[in-house]
Amino acid sequence: MDREVLNNDIDIRQMTIDDMAAVFHLGEKLFTSDFSPSMYRTWDEYEITTLFNSDSELCLVAELAEEIVGFALGTTVEKQHSAWKYGYLVWIGVRPGLQKGGTGEKLFDELRLRMKEQGVRMIIIDTDADNEAGIRFFKKLGFGHVQEHVYMTLNLSRKRKKKK
Repeated sequence: MDREVLNNDIDIRQMTIDDMAAVFHLGEKLFTSDFSPSMYRTWDEYEITTLFNSDSELCLVAELAEEIVGFALGTTVEKQHSAWKYGYLVWIGVRPGLQKGGTGEKLFDELRLRMKEQGVRMIIIDTDADNEAGIRFFKKLGFGHVQEHVYMTLNLSRKRKKKK
């Protein structure tokens, strides 16, 4: 099927409680340790329920023939002593086979519109530095100022060697 025709058949709407299982299972397929072995956030049911309960208007799904094929989950952040309100795109995912077909863009465009209506002046995302496809996607949407972050871990179950 032609991607443009397919993209026209994609509906973007606010997620409902009945969509949570489908979103969760799609995320399980997308956000695995193979996707990002050093991912500091983990995909679990609490990610969805927390965002849905706090910012349901920023939880969106992409639907094709009554099937959930993508989602975007966001929130807003207001910092003390700052006039700016920030949007944070926490998760965005599209079913394999439909990626690169415009569904992610449609999800983001609707999320951006909703955030702007809420007074957001800047949207923040983060992704693994090795996620080249994700970085290309976000650059295409207009994101810039790519920075690498350093994440370190400390395994507390290991005994620490004492210095002599």
